[in-house]
Amino acid sequence: MAENYILQVTAGSGYDISKHQIVPVNQAKCVKIENELCEVDLNVRIQDYRGLPRSSPTTSPYFDLPPHDRNQDQYSIGFRFKPKRDISAEDLVFGNDFDHPIRDRLPPGFNAAFRFVKWMVDPGLDGDVYADEPYLYGPAASSFNVLYVGEGGESADAGLVFEEGGDEEGEEHRMECGIPEGEAARKKYFLTEANRRDWDWEEGRTYGCDFFNAYLDFNNFSLKLPGFTMPIMKYWDGQGLRYVLKDRKTGEVLFVVLFTLYLKEDVDENGRLKDGVEGGKPFDLLPKEVAEKHLREKNGEQEGKEEEEEEENNDDEDID
Repeated sequence: MAENYILQVTAGSGYDISKHQIVPVNQAKCVKIENELCEVDLNVRIQDYRGLPRSSPTTSPYFDLPPHDRNQDQYSIGFRFKPKRDISAEDLVFGNDFDHPIRDRLPPGFNAAFRFVKWMVDPGLDGDVYADEPYLYGPAASSFNVLYVGEGGESADAGLVFEEGGDEEGEEHRMECGIPEGEAARKKYFLTEANRRDWDWEEGRTYGCDFFNAYLDFNNFSLKLPGFTMPIMKYWDGQGLRYVLKDRKTGEVLFVVLFTLYLKEDVDENGRLKDGVEGGKPFDLLPKEVAEKHLREKNGEQEGKEEEEEEENNDDEDID
């Protein structure tokens, strides 16, 4: 059950969680990430946050700003980045990917939910959730809610806050490149492949980006769509939720933000993971006793036993 788990957010320049930094959620202080592709300043905001570090505020002044107050947005991944080489807008993508299959864990109604997300959140989103390494990516230029060309501003309380547009030079750059004003027009413009191929995320130029919505509730671990709520915990297989900005042409990663759930009993009183605790792995790759503990805590005692029995029966069928 959700109350038995606690969330930790980490970020880094690659997929290896052991090389990630812990993100100070809802704090103005930025996480700084750098690799051979870019320099990044990052903020993560989550409404009603009750995760790690334990000192994290439960909310951020960011959520009191428009349009987030009106939208009742639940989270934000805001960042400023400077590429170290030109990357085509056709190649730079943002989205989610996983190291292990999730096809057997997709909930009833997933296809309807996905259609809604494409309609309301990111029409450019595409991928393969049935693959051995599933992914859903959209062109970064059309995926972000906000694209600001320039350094942008920082709030002493809220951290990085951007509005659509740019500084004086950035506005001129957008105009010269034919990028429309306004979020909706810009996103629609970059849904066209020819427009993406004509524009680069330029080496040495700074961009401010923000990705947010009201649909993913990290407090109750659920997807909230108009008319129904989809509980995530029931179908969760142990993997973390990973957001990645990457060059899909080369496969190179600019940065990763990872949302990982840990059992509360696996975290000490100082908010540190106890020795030997692994997070973000599918339960079936964990030692049997650890996996069984997760199933009990995730689903409740009785449901956990039923799920364990179901997995054992599936194993027997495989042997036959």
